[in-house]
Amino acid sequence: MANSFEHYQKRKLISSYFSVVLSIGLVLFLLGILGFLLVNTKKMADHFKEQITISVFLKDSAKEVEINQLQKSLVMAEYTKSATYVSKEEAAKEHSEEIGENFMDFLGYNPLKNSIDVKLNADFVTSEQLTEIAEKLSAKGYVDEVTYDKPLVGLLNDNVKKIGFWILVASAIFTFIAVLLINSSIRLSIYAKRFIIKTMQMVGATKSFIRRPFILTNIKLGMLGAILALLALAGLVYYLNLRFPELELLADPMQLGLIFGGVFLLGILISWCSTYFATSRFLNLRTDELYY
Repeated sequence: MANSFEHYQKRKLISSYFSVVLSIGLVLFLLGILGFLLVNTKKMADHFKEQITISVFLKDSAKEVEINQLQKSLVMAEYTKSATYVSKEEAAKEHSEEIGENFMDFLGYNPLKNSIDVKLNADFVTSEQLTEIAEKLSAKGYVDEVTYDKPLVGLLNDNVKKIGFWILVASAIFTFIAVLLINSSIRLSIYAKRFIIKTMQMVGATKSFIRRPFILTNIKLGMLGAILALLALAGLVYYLNLRFPELELLADPMQLGLIFGGVFLLGILISWCSTYFATSRFLNLRTDELYY
């Protein structure tokens, strides 16, 4: 009978530990995702900004030397990520492939113009700077027209600011929720041992002596939960990097190390604080209050 009771108690303890580790792991995993999004918001925003293209259309009278000179000056400009020359023949071929027929067959000529497609560095993709760049390029005598998607630029910059703000707000809210959930799980596990705590206190054990094993145990559980969260987070980051290699999510090991280290330390810190205050609460209760 005694062995059966001990076996039951052991199973109950393991189940309690498992639920604490799982809850800590899930919450820290969500926090890790938010932290990862937060530090990579600018990188993702920069990636989308650098897809914006300025098309510099050239007059038919433009000389080859002028075109080459313009392309070289654009490549060397601080705002340029890449500058690609597109001949009118290449443009016509691409356009025909897009619409599924050769439009020159019924027009009888190629109405398109030679152009240079310029992709900008993310820091220069603002409405003001794009307008300034476009005006400078348009001032050249052999440039016919400079075009880019103005509404898209404005929309992109506005959305980047909004997304960054709401990710920050969501991170703060989830951090608060994480503390509450982990604290609640640890308090429940300690609540089951409140009579043991009070018994130890009644036989003369000091508060620090009673707290120590609970704190050490829950710190270990917090570390296990953090490791579980980090394994899941590492798998997710690796998968996203395979699907979206252009974002270069693994390009900065220092940044990844800070995120992973922060999640691990957060698991330990929250576990320590929750255990300390939970044990303090039961240590300060009167014996008759333990039943409520």
